[in-house]
Amino acid sequence: MKHILAASLIAVAALATTGCAVTSGQSTVGQYVDDATVATRVKARFAEDAQVSAMRIQVETLNGTVQLSGFATTQAEKDRAAQIARATPDVKEVRNNIIVRPAN
Repeated sequence: MKHILAASLIAVAALATTGCAVTSGQSTVGQYVDDATVATRVKARFAEDAQVSAMRIQVETLNGTVQLSGFATTQAEKDRAAQIARATPDVKEVRNNIIVRPAN
């Protein structure tokens, strides 16, 4: 529950600092907010999962399509991140651009 609250606060702060600006590809402020909510949900689920690092994986959402980027230490972590994203409400598609790079 703490992770969800923290992720929600981060999302609210992000929206406040950007002024809810609509970016290229998003038709309305409502769509922007919806995409921000989806990204926050995915990140919160990463934070709750023991196998996925919410700190190394970035989440961006545009019109319900989630793009994952960053680094995973194993193929299993990369696959689990995509699985979590696909299972998140309102996600239409997942593009998994995570790079597998073993920990040093």
